[in-house]
Amino acid sequence: MLEALTLLLLFQLLGEAIAYLLQLPLPGPVIGMLGLFLCWPMLGRWKERVETLGVGLLSHLGLLFVPAGVGVMLHLDLLAAWWGPLLFVLVASTALTMALTVWIFSRLQAWRSRKP
Repeated sequence: MLEALTLLLLFQLLGEAIAYLLQLPLPGPVIGMLGLFLCWPMLGRWKERVETLGVGLLSHLGLLFVPAGVGVMLHLDLLAAWWGPLLFVLVASTALTMALTVWIFSRLQAWRSRKP
């Protein structure tokens, strides 16, 4: 399990280094995750270890929402002052995401139906 955690942290470090050196507007952990995805077929015996670690980390995912909840409670006055624009952005981004998902799904369905 420690080896799998080390592997994940190495990919994150690699992603951070790439993002920093190339001045990319993409977060380093995202680049590291993409690197892990691309290297996945070559991991061999590490796949099972990383999968076990991932399941363990996901089971405690709820703990990551505690700092966000504390931040909301600390800045309730700020949220009260900006509730309108925040609500608009939340609704607009959700609608845009749903519309884009439907569009991509319909394009993929059309492509799949044309395929022999």
